[in-house]
Amino acid sequence: MLTIHHLGKSQSERIIWLCEELAIPYALKRYTRDPVTILAPAEFKALHPAGTAPVITDGDVVLAESAAIIEYIIARHGGGRLALAPDHPDYAQYLYWFHFANGNLQPNMGRNLVLRRLDLAPDNAVLLAMRGRLDLALKMVETRLGEATYFAGSSFTAADIIMVFSLTTMRHFLPLDLAPYPHILAYLQRIGAREGYQRAMQKGDPELTPLLT
Repeated sequence: MLTIHHLGKSQSERIIWLCEELAIPYALKRYTRDPVTILAPAEFKALHPAGTAPVITDGDVVLAESAAIIEYIIARHGGGRLALAPDHPDYAQYLYWFHFANGNLQPNMGRNLVLRRLDLAPDNAVLLAMRGRLDLALKMVETRLGEATYFAGSSFTAADIIMVFSLTTMRHFLPLDLAPYPHILAYLQRIGAREGYQRAMQKGDPELTPLLT
Protein backbone atom coordinates (compact mmCIF):
# COMPACT_ATOMS: atom_id res chain seq x y z
CA MET A 1 0.00 0.00 0.00
CA LEU A 2 1.24 3.46 -0.91
CA THR A 3 1.54 5.46 2.31
CA ILE A 4 2.01 9.22 2.47
CA HIS A 5 3.80 10.38 5.60
CA HIS A 6 2.47 13.88 5.97
CA LEU A 7 4.03 16.55 8.15
CA GLY A 8 1.56 19.33 8.85
CA LYS A 9 2.08 22.58 6.92
CA SER A 10 4.66 21.08 4.61
CA GLN A 11 5.37 20.20 1.00
CA SER A 12 3.87 16.76 1.57
CA GLU A 13 0.46 18.35 0.92
CA ARG A 14 1.51 18.13 -2.74
CA ILE A 15 1.52 14.34 -2.57
CA ILE A 16 -1.90 14.05 -0.96
CA TRP A 17 -3.28 16.40 -3.59
CA LEU A 18 -1.67 14.39 -6.41
CA CYS A 19 -3.24 11.16 -5.17
CA GLU A 20 -6.64 12.83 -4.82
CA GLU A 21 -6.47 14.20 -8.35
CA LEU A 22 -5.41 10.80 -9.69
CA ALA A 23 -8.05 9.02 -7.58
CA ILE A 24 -5.61 6.34 -6.51
CA PRO A 25 -5.76 4.54 -3.15
CA TYR A 26 -3.31 5.52 -0.44
CA ALA A 27 -2.89 5.49 3.31
CA LEU A 28 -2.21 8.74 5.12
CA LYS A 29 -0.16 9.04 8.28
CA ARG A 30 -0.09 12.52 9.78
CA TYR A 31 2.69 13.94 11.95
CA THR A 32 2.58 17.07 14.10
CA ARG A 33 5.38 19.60 14.30
CA ASP A 34 7.09 20.24 17.63
CA PRO A 35 5.20 23.20 19.16
CA VAL A 36 8.44 24.90 20.25
CA THR A 37 10.88 24.28 17.40
CA ILE A 38 8.19 23.89 14.67
CA LEU A 39 10.34 21.03 13.33
CA ALA A 40 9.36 17.47 12.45
CA PRO A 41 9.12 14.97 15.33
CA ALA A 42 11.79 12.29 15.74
CA GLU A 43 9.41 9.62 14.43
CA PHE A 44 9.15 11.43 11.11
CA LYS A 45 12.86 12.19 10.84
CA ALA A 46 13.59 8.49 11.28
CA LEU A 47 11.75 7.60 8.07
CA HIS A 48 14.47 8.78 5.69
CA PRO A 49 18.07 10.03 6.10
CA ALA A 50 17.02 13.45 4.78
CA GLY A 51 14.59 13.84 7.65
CA THR A 52 12.40 16.19 5.60
CA ALA A 53 8.86 16.14 4.23
CA PRO A 54 7.48 14.62 2.14
CA VAL A 55 8.21 10.92 2.47
CA ILE A 56 6.29 8.00 1.00
CA THR A 57 6.58 4.28 1.54
CA ASP A 58 5.40 1.87 -1.11
CA GLY A 59 6.24 -1.73 -0.29
CA ASP A 60 10.00 -1.76 0.16
CA VAL A 61 10.38 1.69 -1.39
CA VAL A 62 11.07 4.65 0.88
CA LEU A 63 11.25 7.86 -1.12
CA ALA A 64 11.74 11.53 -0.24
CA GLU A 65 11.81 14.77 -2.30
CA SER A 66 8.45 15.96 -3.59
CA ALA A 67 9.45 16.17 -7.26
CA ALA A 68 10.82 12.62 -7.22
CA ILE A 69 7.73 11.36 -5.41
CA ILE A 70 5.38 13.04 -7.88
CA GLU A 71 7.19 11.50 -10.84
CA TYR A 72 7.26 8.10 -9.12
CA ILE A 73 3.55 8.08 -8.33
CA ILE A 74 2.55 9.28 -11.80
CA ALA A 75 4.68 6.58 -13.43
CA ARG A 76 3.96 3.71 -11.04
CA HIS A 77 0.38 4.37 -9.99
CA GLY A 78 -1.07 7.09 -12.22
CA GLY A 79 -0.65 5.64 -15.69
CA GLY A 80 1.26 8.75 -16.75
CA ARG A 81 -1.70 11.05 -16.05
CA LEU A 82 -1.03 14.69 -15.07
CA ALA A 83 2.33 14.62 -16.87
CA LEU A 84 2.87 15.66 -20.48
CA ALA A 85 4.62 13.40 -22.96
CA PRO A 86 7.68 14.64 -24.91
CA ASP A 87 5.63 14.93 -28.10
CA HIS A 88 3.06 17.22 -26.47
CA PRO A 89 3.31 20.84 -27.71
CA ASP A 90 3.40 22.12 -24.11
CA TYR A 91 6.02 19.64 -22.92
CA ALA A 92 8.78 22.24 -22.56
CA GLN A 93 6.53 24.53 -20.50
CA TYR A 94 5.50 21.58 -18.34
CA LEU A 95 9.12 20.68 -17.65
CA TYR A 96 10.14 24.27 -16.97
CA TRP A 97 7.46 25.06 -14.40
CA PHE A 98 7.64 21.63 -12.80
CA HIS A 99 11.31 22.29 -12.02
CA PHE A 100 10.90 26.03 -11.41
CA ALA A 101 9.02 25.24 -8.19
CA ASN A 102 11.90 23.64 -6.30
CA GLY A 103 14.71 25.04 -8.41
CA ASN A 104 13.83 28.74 -8.25
CA LEU A 105 10.71 29.88 -6.39
CA GLN A 106 10.98 27.72 -3.27
CA PRO A 107 14.73 28.29 -2.71
CA ASN A 108 14.26 32.05 -3.09
CA MET A 109 11.47 32.01 -0.55
CA GLY A 110 13.61 29.93 1.80
CA ARG A 111 16.54 32.33 1.57
CA ASN A 112 14.28 35.30 2.25
CA LEU A 113 12.78 33.50 5.23
CA VAL A 114 16.21 32.95 6.78
CA LEU A 115 17.34 36.51 6.09
CA ARG A 116 14.15 37.94 7.60
CA ARG A 117 14.81 36.05 10.82
CA LEU A 118 18.31 37.53 11.02
CA ASP A 119 16.79 40.99 11.50
CA LEU A 120 19.20 42.63 9.07
CA ALA A 121 19.21 46.33 8.27
CA PRO A 122 16.71 47.20 5.51
CA ASP A 123 19.53 48.33 3.23
CA ASN A 124 21.64 45.21 3.68
CA ALA A 125 23.03 44.29 0.26
CA VAL A 126 22.41 40.55 0.56
CA LEU A 127 18.87 41.12 1.80
CA LEU A 128 18.11 43.47 -1.09
CA ALA A 129 19.60 41.06 -3.62
CA MET A 130 17.55 38.12 -2.35
CA ARG A 131 14.36 40.19 -2.27
CA GLY A 132 15.10 41.12 -5.85
CA ARG A 133 15.44 37.48 -6.84
CA LEU A 134 12.12 36.61 -5.20
CA ASP A 135 10.40 39.59 -6.83
CA LEU A 136 11.71 38.44 -10.21
CA ALA A 137 10.45 34.89 -9.64
CA LEU A 138 6.99 36.14 -8.69
CA LYS A 139 6.87 38.43 -11.73
CA MET A 140 7.71 35.46 -13.95
CA VAL A 141 4.88 33.46 -12.37
CA GLU A 142 2.50 36.39 -12.81
CA THR A 143 3.44 36.74 -16.47
CA ARG A 144 2.95 33.05 -17.14
CA LEU A 145 -0.46 32.95 -15.46
CA GLY A 146 -1.49 35.98 -17.47
CA GLU A 147 -0.96 34.07 -20.69
CA ALA A 148 -2.03 30.54 -19.69
CA THR A 149 -4.78 29.03 -17.55
CA TYR A 150 -2.35 26.62 -15.91
CA PHE A 151 1.44 26.50 -15.76
CA ALA A 152 1.84 23.99 -18.59
CA GLY A 153 -0.84 25.64 -20.71
CA SER A 154 -4.56 24.92 -20.98
CA SER A 155 -4.47 21.69 -18.96
CA PHE A 156 -4.02 21.12 -15.24
CA THR A 157 -0.87 19.05 -14.64
CA ALA A 158 1.62 18.05 -11.98
CA ALA A 159 3.40 21.35 -12.66
CA ASP A 160 0.49 23.02 -10.88
CA ILE A 161 0.57 20.56 -8.01
CA ILE A 162 4.23 21.23 -7.31
CA MET A 163 3.98 25.01 -7.78
CA VAL A 164 0.99 25.82 -5.56
CA PHE A 165 2.57 25.10 -2.16
CA SER A 166 4.96 28.04 -2.52
CA LEU A 167 2.10 30.36 -3.40
CA THR A 168 -0.11 29.21 -0.52
CA THR A 169 1.07 27.26 2.52
CA MET A 170 4.64 28.58 2.37
CA ARG A 171 3.20 32.02 3.02
CA HIS A 172 2.40 30.92 6.57
CA PHE A 173 6.18 30.96 7.10
CA LEU A 174 7.06 33.85 4.79
CA PRO A 175 4.11 36.25 4.47
CA LEU A 176 3.76 37.71 0.99
CA ASP A 177 1.30 40.28 -0.28
CA LEU A 178 -0.02 38.97 -3.58
CA ALA A 179 -2.15 42.03 -4.29
CA PRO A 180 0.32 43.21 -6.98
CA TYR A 181 -0.15 39.89 -8.79
CA PRO A 182 -3.78 39.65 -9.98
CA HIS A 183 -3.12 36.73 -12.32
CA ILE A 184 -1.66 34.68 -9.45
CA LEU A 185 -4.68 35.48 -7.29
CA ALA A 186 -7.10 34.51 -10.05
CA TYR A 187 -5.18 31.27 -10.56
CA LEU A 188 -5.38 30.44 -6.86
CA GLN A 189 -9.14 30.83 -7.00
CA ARG A 190 -9.23 28.28 -9.82
CA ILE A 191 -7.11 25.93 -7.78
CA GLY A 192 -9.22 26.41 -4.66
CA ALA A 193 -12.32 25.41 -6.60
CA ARG A 194 -10.86 22.01 -7.48
CA GLU A 195 -12.46 19.20 -5.50
CA GLY A 196 -9.18 17.28 -5.42
CA TYR A 197 -7.41 20.23 -3.78
CA GLN A 198 -10.23 20.71 -1.29
CA ARG A 199 -10.18 17.04 -0.29
CA ALA A 200 -6.39 17.01 0.02
CA MET A 201 -6.23 20.05 2.27
CA GLN A 202 -9.06 18.79 4.44
CA LYS A 203 -7.39 15.40 4.88
CA GLY A 204 -3.87 16.67 5.35
CA ASP A 205 -4.36 19.89 7.31
CA PRO A 206 -8.01 20.16 8.38
CA GLU A 207 -7.22 22.97 10.83
CA LEU A 208 -5.54 25.08 8.14
CA THR A 209 -7.36 27.59 5.94
CA PRO A 210 -5.61 27.59 2.53
CA LEU A 211 -4.11 30.97 1.67
CA LEU A 212 -5.82 31.53 -1.65
CA THR A 213 -6.03 35.32 -1.44
